[in-house]
Amino acid sequence: MKVEPQDEVVRPVTVGERANNPQSNPARRWWIAVLAFVIVVAIVISGILPRIHARAALDKETAEMAIPTVSVVHPKRGAPSEEAVLPANVQAYIDAPIYARTNGYLKTWYVDIGAHVKAGQLLAEIETPEVDQQLRQARADLATSEANLNLSKITTDRYAGLLQSDSVSKQDADNAAGDYAAKQATVQSAQANVKRLEELQAFEKIYAPFAGVISARNTDIGALIDSGSSGGSRTELFHIVQPDKLRVYVSVPQAYSQAAKPGLKADLVLPEFPGRIFPGTLVRTAQAIDQSTRTLLVEIGVDNPTGTLFSGAYAEVHLKLPNASSAFILPVNALLFRSEGLRVAAITDGQHAELKPVTLGHDFGSEVEVVAGLSGDESIVINPPDSIVSGEEVRIAQPTAASGESQK
Repeated sequence: MKVEPQDEVVRPVTVGERANNPQSNPARRWWIAVLAFVIVVAIVISGILPRIHARAALDKETAEMAIPTVSVVHPKRGAPSEEAVLPANVQAYIDAPIYARTNGYLKTWYVDIGAHVKAGQLLAEIETPEVDQQLRQARADLATSEANLNLSKITTDRYAGLLQSDSVSKQDADNAAGDYAAKQATVQSAQANVKRLEELQAFEKIYAPFAGVISARNTDIGALIDSGSSGGSRTELFHIVQPDKLRVYVSVPQAYSQAAKPGLKADLVLPEFPGRIFPGTLVRTAQAIDQSTRTLLVEIGVDNPTGTLFSGAYAEVHLKLPNASSAFILPVNALLFRSEGLRVAAITDGQHAELKPVTLGHDFGSEVEVVAGLSGDESIVINPPDSIVSGEEVRIAQPTAASGESQK
C-alpha cells in the first residue's frame, strides 16, 4: 500500500524558542554585556568613592587640626595713676640730742620725758668745781699781768723822756718799749683765758635749743658729767624733738624712682589708727639710687599740730604715682621669652599671628605693665604655643558662656 506523503505543517516559533536561540538576537547580547560592565563599574565606584571621600575628609580634618586654636585677650589700658604702698619711718622735723659742754656733776634737772619746753628754757644745772677754780686762777693771772703791764708802761714812758735828754741809751729805751709790748700780749692772753673759762662756766646751765618735747632723760642728780674733752665717752643728757611737723622717710624702689617727684600726694597709714589717713606731700628726694638697696630715699612732709603722731613710729605710705598714658596691662601668660627678646603673639587680621616685641614696666605678679610695643587694638594670644611664628594661621576660640560670665 502506498503511503502518500503528507504536507509539512509549518509551526510558528515562540518567543521562548527565539530567546533560546543565541543566533536569533545579537543586539541583546551586546546590551547584556554593556549592562554587566555598568554593574561592575558601579560596584567599583561604590567601593572607591567612600574611600576617596573619607581620605579627603581626613586630609581636611588634619589640615584643620594643624591650625592651632588660641584664646585671646585685649590689652587693658593702665590707670592714669598708680598707688604704691611702701614702709616708712616717721621722724620729727627737728630731732637733737643734748650733751654737756663742761665736766662736773649734775646738780639738778627741771624737766622729764614728755615735757613740752620752750626755746631757751632751763633744763638742768651742773656743778663744776674744777672749772670754778680754774676761772679764779685765770682771773688772778690776769690781775698779775695787768699789774706788770702798768709797771712796764711807766718804765717805757720814763725811758722815753730820759732819751730826749740823752740820759739813757737808745738800747735801754728800746728794751723798755719791747717789754711793754710783751706785757700787753700777756694781758690779752690772760683775758682770753678768763673769757674761755667764763663761757665754760656758763655751760653749767643747760637750755633747750628750740621748742619741743623731751623724749629722753639719761641722767640724774649726782651723776658724773663728762663733756668728752678729756677723752672719755660722752653721755646724752636729754633728747628733744619738735613734733608739730614730721619728716617721713621712704625708700622708693628704682622702678618708681622717675615717677617720685616733689609735690606728689602721699597718704600715711599707721596700725594704731585703723581707718584713719594722714595726708602728706613729697617734699624732696635724694636724687641718687642707693647701691646697696637700689632704692631712692624720699622725704614726705606731714603736718602734726596736735602731736597725734609720734616720732620714730612705723607707717605705711600710699604714694600716688603717675602712670605713662601709653601703658597697657597684660596677663603674664601672654609673654613669649625668645632668644631675640620678649615677645607677644598678636592677632591683627583675625587669622594670622604676629610676634611683637614689647617693653615691660612694673610687674604686678599675675599681670605685667607693657610700656612700649602695643597700640591697644590688638588681640593678644594667651598661653601661646612655643612653636608659634609670625604669619602662622591660627583659629580664635569662641568664649564659652561660663567664661563670659566669669569675665563679667
